[in-house]
Amino acid sequence: MNEWRLAWRLARRELHGRFRGLRLLLVCMFLGVGALAAIGSLSAAIDGELKARGAAILGGDVEFATSQRAATDAERAAFARFGRVSETTGMQAMAVREGGAESPQTVPVTLKAVDRNYPLYGSLRLADGSIAHPADPTRVWIAPGLAERLRVGVGQQLRLGSARFTIAGIIADEPDRLGEGFTLGPVAIVSLEGVARTGLIQPGSLYETKYRIALPADRAPEAASEAIKAAFPDGGWEAKTRDRASPGAARFLDRMGQFLVLVGLAALAIAGIGVGNGVGSYLATRRGSIAALKVLGATSGGIARVYLLQVAVVAGVGILLGLVAGIAAVPLILWVAGDVLPVAPEFAIHPAPLALAAGYGLLTALAFTAPPLVQAGTVPAAGLLRGSLDLRRAPWRRVLPWTGGAGLLVVAIAVATAEQPWFTASFLATIAGTLLLLAAFGWGVRWLAARLPRPRGPLLRLALTGLHQPGARTVTLVVALGLGLTLFVLLAAIRTSIDANIRETIPQKAPALFALDVPRDQVDLFRRTVTGVAPQAELRMVPLMRGTITAYAGTRVADLETLPEGAWALRGERGLTYSETLPEGNELVEGTWWPAGYAGPPLVSLDVDLARALDLKIGDPIRYSVLGVEREARVASFRRIHWDSLGFNFVMVFSPNAISDVPHNLAATIDLAKGQEGAVTRALLPRFPSVSVVEVRGVVEQVRTIVSQMATAIAAAASVAILAGIAVLIGAIAAAREARTYDGVILKTLGATRAQVLAVQALEYALLSAAIAALALALGLVGAWYVVVEVFAFEWLPDYPAVLGTLAVGAGVTLVIGILGALPILGIRPARALRQL
Repeated sequence: MNEWRLAWRLARRELHGRFRGLRLLLVCMFLGVGALAAIGSLSAAIDGELKARGAAILGGDVEFATSQRAATDAERAAFARFGRVSETTGMQAMAVREGGAESPQTVPVTLKAVDRNYPLYGSLRLADGSIAHPADPTRVWIAPGLAERLRVGVGQQLRLGSARFTIAGIIADEPDRLGEGFTLGPVAIVSLEGVARTGLIQPGSLYETKYRIALPADRAPEAASEAIKAAFPDGGWEAKTRDRASPGAARFLDRMGQFLVLVGLAALAIAGIGVGNGVGSYLATRRGSIAALKVLGATSGGIARVYLLQVAVVAGVGILLGLVAGIAAVPLILWVAGDVLPVAPEFAIHPAPLALAAGYGLLTALAFTAPPLVQAGTVPAAGLLRGSLDLRRAPWRRVLPWTGGAGLLVVAIAVATAEQPWFTASFLATIAGTLLLLAAFGWGVRWLAARLPRPRGPLLRLALTGLHQPGARTVTLVVALGLGLTLFVLLAAIRTSIDANIRETIPQKAPALFALDVPRDQVDLFRRTVTGVAPQAELRMVPLMRGTITAYAGTRVADLETLPEGAWALRGERGLTYSETLPEGNELVEGTWWPAGYAGPPLVSLDVDLARALDLKIGDPIRYSVLGVEREARVASFRRIHWDSLGFNFVMVFSPNAISDVPHNLAATIDLAKGQEGAVTRALLPRFPSVSVVEVRGVVEQVRTIVSQMATAIAAAASVAILAGIAVLIGAIAAAREARTYDGVILKTLGATRAQVLAVQALEYALLSAAIAALALALGLVGAWYVVVEVFAFEWLPDYPAVLGTLAVGAGVTLVIGILGALPILGIRPARALRQL
């Protein structure tokens, strides 16, 4: 205890109030911990809000949903035994404003029919401040977007299907909006009696029925969910509870949050290099003090304790400031991106993510400050008195336990808290591999510089010598420069490639219109109506129904505690179809397709990625529920689906004899010349009031917005890593300043001008930039390809001129930073500097 007390007295005397010499440590800890604290706090705030408002978001404590049918009397009675029940029906429809010359006159909407108990939680609040109670079968309540697009207001009329409705109000707050998930068009709410007037619900129509239950306080939602599933195992019911009211939003936020946390960890790892450089540079300036302590009898452990306490204080301040910045960033992010986020949580401090961020910061500081601290304590007094020419390194047997142990703890915590441990482990391994590759490249640059022929020009020769001379920080500079340039390339390639996909590929491949609920017995009339308006139109029509996978290869989905990775098709209902031929845009990779007129046992063809996730083989059984009836088919083949076509793609395609007897309608894609969408829609609606027509342009805009928001989030998080990379570069320059000072003084003593000394520095950094540019380009493009192709599932379409321009700008920034770092050397007087060397 006395040793630590003495160490603290010595540390406190040397520690400058403005943290002079350790500011880089402060900045790096602030950046890394601040990024992690902001990401973690935002994720915790949104997750907490989703859970707190779970019942209102879901519309009940528990929800049961199925497609193309209503509950049976037995099922309704079972629901009612648990509590108060609210029934809703949702489907796609077309809202039509009849009369008037303005356009548009038709808008695709999400038609939602509700009973008198709706909503069980919250209120359907209108723009005028009143609360709606949808019961009148002749009235409709519409979203502001629908009112704006149709240019209608309260008291005016619109048509839904074959029925006319009077607009009773403009919706300001639909309490269960988030729980409804992604929709194609603004909402229009009518009563259950009102939807019956429309004539839209016919045998085979695509609609979804939901039953929400408000449970007594002593009833657990999970128990109700399990009881209904057990009582009606073949019903095809998809259950949700208030704890996971919006599983899609929660799942997206969890995965996006995890990815951003990993980006934050990468930024912290990069900042850690700056921490090591900053501490090393600081300790180099304290050689005189360390030598004096050694001469006076201080032990290596005592010296390590003194500077460990100094580092701990500064790192602690940096971590504390980072935590404060992370907390403060949450309301700022909510203010800037409030419309983007699924909910707007109240401001609150969440201890768990803050503690995790602080823990990551402390471990990172320990890992990267151990080498310089051990080195400071192990150099003998005589070596310290010799000044900067003593270049001994800390023994790795003393450094490795601290550095390796802290690094392993960071990895263990990250993997243990990850939703996808393997993805997290591979991401961290990639970061470590990149750092090692850059370090190896730095050693290669140093080795090559020592063996190249000496240039005749003295400035170039000095710059080349600076890359390999004793005390050169080439490896550290290459790592710092390589990280910065790689991140510049990565972000430029991701952004330009995603923009190109959204701007060019998707609109070119996507059809102009989707049409749903086309009656099977009116296919010819539908085709004639479309071609009568647009003779060159191309139509593709497929049977469409909804169903749920209930079992595969002897495994019941209901018995799974967690779904296999990649088995997203097991979550709820999926679109089902049948076909005698291999669908367009699909590639058969294993098995065979059934022949025309096949009449044997029911067969199914599966998406190859789903088959791999479920470990299925040709011939394995698949059980599925359609309209509450469970059926079975055998796997006949696996297909690779080209999802980017934006056409009708199905994970399961059945032989016609498997499901063609189920009541269903058709869906159609219509390829048109640009500008004909409105005319075709207006021609279809009078003859097919039950058909819903969706312009793909609106869907593409929604996709564009969502993907752009994700790319912006990634870029914002990665910008912290770029700032950390710049801090590392500054730290590397600062750490090399002592050796640079020695070189500059010798050159000035020998008659070199200030411009020549500066030119040597500029040439050295230019050589480094040229050496690392190709590697940074390759690393950045590989990383961007993975994000674009594997994460976003887009085509690889980077704008190479923009990427190369970004790389050139990054190299220019590096050169400027290097020159600015050399300016203090020019002001040192040779006589004074020589006395200190």
